[in-house]
Amino acid sequence: MSETTHDGGVAVTMPPSPDDGLSGAELAAKYGLSQSGARPGLVEYVRQLWGRRHFILAFSQAKLTAQYSQAKLGQLWQVATPLLNAAVYFLIFGLILGARDGVPPGGKEGKANYVPFLVTGVFIFTFTQQSVMAGVRSISGNLGLVRALHFPRASLPISFALQQLQQLLYSMIVLLVVLLSFQQLPTWRWLLVVPILALQFVFNSGLALVFARLGSKMPDMAQLMPFVLRTLMYASGVMFPLHYMLVNRAQAPLWLADLMQMNPVAVFMDLMRFALIDGYTLNDIAPHAWWLAVSWTILAGVVGFVYFWKAEERYGRG
Repeated sequence: MSETTHDGGVAVTMPPSPDDGLSGAELAAKYGLSQSGARPGLVEYVRQLWGRRHFILAFSQAKLTAQYSQAKLGQLWQVATPLLNAAVYFLIFGLILGARDGVPPGGKEGKANYVPFLVTGVFIFTFTQQSVMAGVRSISGNLGLVRALHFPRASLPISFALQQLQQLLYSMIVLLVVLLSFQQLPTWRWLLVVPILALQFVFNSGLALVFARLGSKMPDMAQLMPFVLRTLMYASGVMFPLHYMLVNRAQAPLWLADLMQMNPVAVFMDLMRFALIDGYTLNDIAPHAWWLAVSWTILAGVVGFVYFWKAEERYGRG
């Protein structure tokens, strides 16, 4: 359709479009368009993450290899560091503060069990500690990778937790030597190590996902977390039996000791000590410890994953 203007020109009038009046969202829906970088649905996100499983494994192995590449002792520091920490704790807590006296089953046998008790606690706590610290920096410390490539961002904190699991497996060889050196011979309970580590890995991955999201927006989180984790270490009985030090030595109420023993780090350490150390019975660990471990694992794994996924499209921006 056309008409003549006042100056003799011709103005062309276009017929109305069927898309007139539609909003941007309606137009996108009509023509099958989607927002670039939009967060996928939860099920689709899990599928994408599973598709990157080989990348997660390769990335964790590369980080593990590079971690001590500049040190002369190289990968030996993976086990030397927690062992040196255990030696310091043995001097302060075992000898000076007398924490050996409360190790099950008590008496001379309990004192003989203190080194396996301590080394097991240090290795298990370090697994969680390093998973959290690596998770805090997993997004903020890899912005170049996040901005350059499209992949599920949860791959990063999970791969860092997997790196710490691999490092712990190297440490377990040293722990085995320590156990045998103190007459802790293999029993059927040693088989429990596998499900315990599986549960703790999922729990640690959930924590890593939570702190990865927090650390991506709050860089100071990496400076704060060492203090939080140090407090958790003392509250979990890494270097001493919680009930003995709180109730027998500090005269604290029994309910407080029970409550502290139910924190997830203490639960995983209790289960590992029960599995590996003679003299430990179910009466020496938190009540319903297996149910607590499973509950903490599900809670941290599900909440951490969903919490991280909710901000998927915002990582690496701003």
